[in-house]
Amino acid sequence: MTEHSPPSSPSSPPSPYMTVKDVASYLHLNEKKVYQLASNGHLPATKVTGKWLFPRKLIDQWLLESSHHGVLTDRLLLSGSDDPLLQAALLRVMKAQQHRALYSYMPTGTQAGLSLLSQGLVDCCAIHWGRSDESQLRHPALIRQYAGSRHWVLVHLFKRQQGLIANRQISDSLDLTARQLERYRWVIRQEGAGSQRFLKEWLSEQKVAFEHLNLACHALTERETASAIARGQAEIGPGTQAAAEEFGLSFIPVYQESFELVVPRAVYFRTLIQQLFEWLQTNEGHRMSQQFSGYDLSQCGKLVWNGEERS
Repeated sequence: MTEHSPPSSPSSPPSPYMTVKDVASYLHLNEKKVYQLASNGHLPATKVTGKWLFPRKLIDQWLLESSHHGVLTDRLLLSGSDDPLLQAALLRVMKAQQHRALYSYMPTGTQAGLSLLSQGLVDCCAIHWGRSDESQLRHPALIRQYAGSRHWVLVHLFKRQQGLIANRQISDSLDLTARQLERYRWVIRQEGAGSQRFLKEWLSEQKVAFEHLNLACHALTERETASAIARGQAEIGPGTQAAAEEFGLSFIPVYQESFELVVPRAVYFRTLIQQLFEWLQTNEGHRMSQQFSGYDLSQCGKLVWNGEERS
């Protein structure tokens, strides 16, 4: 049966979604070819009640990226979780390109980054979502909640130390009583950030209610968390060893976590992203990871999950 778009008046804006017939007409293809491209994951599409729908905005973006081997291959837009080493690496890879290509990194937190990726607004998303020995289950389970995930891959960047960033007056240990934890002035992250998820899980293990914390301020990134503590706005908050040491603060380690990159399969083969993986594995990349502290790059660049795989 041929699919039709709902009728619209001449003055009304076009529907944000296109049917198979719409796309076939728009791209000058036959409908059988459109079905084939959608089923193979080459066209951005979703299947609702048995029918294919194509976001108009993503179809236009697909056209742009398909032209001349991709007009967007000279830029890479990253979002998701915040990390000092990743940001430093991107700046240095861009410099090595003699600024002929653009790397843009906007940390938003894990879940917000995945949402942006599912809408086609960024090229890849950095995530962390718990202990490293659980990431092979936690990360795919999280990713599968987002549209388009079957066309994504997951690449390991590094492991890093996650814990609590604190001022120098707080002892570098986990021997903190519930009463102490509730007394300190806390800086917390936004919901959907991996560090906020870590904090709530850890507090639950300590039998401390998140609602009982003495909340001093909110932060949207690792560096904002550390900066708030360094400036005396708060005394303690969730974050990584790298962020703590960058601001000269104490760090209370809790566990090692995997920091990984979610990448659409077509983007994975771009030269720009492969150069990022390569730089992190150079001597310069390893030296920088040691300067920041708390990193393990032994499996950097390893493909750890394929979106088409199903357990």
